[in-house]
Amino acid sequence: MEYTGSQYIGEFVDGRMEGEAEYILPTETKYVGEMKDGMFHGQGTLYFPSGSRYDAIWEKGLVVKGTYTFSDGLQYDAENWHYCDSYDRRFYTEICYGLKPAGISQLTNMDPPRKIPPGCYDCGDGFYNPTTRIVKDYKNHFLRNADGDEHEWIIRTCRKGWDETMGPKPKP
Repeated sequence: MEYTGSQYIGEFVDGRMEGEAEYILPTETKYVGEMKDGMFHGQGTLYFPSGSRYDAIWEKGLVVKGTYTFSDGLQYDAENWHYCDSYDRRFYTEICYGLKPAGISQLTNMDPPRKIPPGCYDCGDGFYNPTTRIVKDYKNHFLRNADGDEHEWIIRTCRKGWDETMGPKPKP
């Protein structure tokens, strides 16, 4: 674990992580639950730095069944997912607390929205810098390097840290 930057708090059996434990990854994602033979095994939860969580039943390090819950309490439902899609464009906070009066826009589920650093995008779990192609969480900790597909998706769909003129540009 000294090589990966991870931390393990729990029991060992025959030199392997086993029993009730807490395993903290370098990204500050934390697993709390059962371990067997050095792997997630049994009931366990992954807690993400964003405040979201994944409760699951694990078998030999793989998920058997699980539920993802966003930091605001919204649970992902793979079969009946209609959140913020063409069926219903409201944010979860708007579903819970109602829409704002006409003329007052809500740009994100968080109201007021986060301030995005200049030149960056808010990609949902952090800020993306298209120059470096690095995603950092909202506390400025490294999350990941974006591959080509993620880069294109972020550029196409995520909120920018700057304003752009829409429509025809005025003649000089």
